[in-house]
Amino acid sequence: MTKVDRLRELISAANRIVIFTGAGVSTESGIPDFRSPGGVWDRYKPIYFDDFMSSRESRRETWRRKIETDKTITVAKPNRGHKAIASLISRGKASAVITQNIDGLHQISGVPDEKVIELHGNSTYCSCLDCGCRIALQNVLEPFRRDETLPECPACGSEYVKTATISFGQPMPEEQMRRAQEVTLAADLFIAIGSSLVVYPAAGFPLMAKQNGAKLTILNREATELDQYADLVLNAEIGPTLSAAVGLN
Repeated sequence: MTKVDRLRELISAANRIVIFTGAGVSTESGIPDFRSPGGVWDRYKPIYFDDFMSSRESRRETWRRKIETDKTITVAKPNRGHKAIASLISRGKASAVITQNIDGLHQISGVPDEKVIELHGNSTYCSCLDCGCRIALQNVLEPFRRDETLPECPACGSEYVKTATISFGQPMPEEQMRRAQEVTLAADLFIAIGSSLVVYPAAGFPLMAKQNGAKLTILNREATELDQYADLVLNAEIGPTLSAAVGLN
């Protein structure tokens, strides 16, 4: 039996699958992993949340980087991996997708918004840090492209508007973390896909599932530090492997 056959068997036997995704799911859509050569962290020093809040120049630099990264994200389309995950959700085999990604490609692939738990937020829209108002990204980027006008919240006038993502030094979203823990503890099969599993607290969910009695599968191009705890490890291309396992080939 091949490892893909074994994954197919685990999926068939499970009733409450939880999918956990990292940047590796989206690299096949042309979005580079932040840690990879040429990725955001390779080119830029991170802007910490406290700096964003205290410095107008830090806020300007944040929006400059957003314009640059959007050149890739806005043209990206869901790949075979995203579509395989959406298939598991639509068939009722998987209950939720916990993701570290901020590109919104799971929703575009057909996963209902309420089934996606975004631990690091979403870069496809903005929010006001004071009143929580959701703001369309184009309403911020168009004036900024023109003359680097910093955005203000249309609801409360606050100058603290940023993409709805979690920055370095910013607290993790409590509700998303609570939901992720809830679905993880209910899982009978937990599949971690495309994540190096080194960024905590997010990377703690696979072990939480395993310790609670779920089967743990890790699908990633390279080895991870949690491979030793997994029932099945596949070091392979994500799209083709997952498509074959769920029967989309």
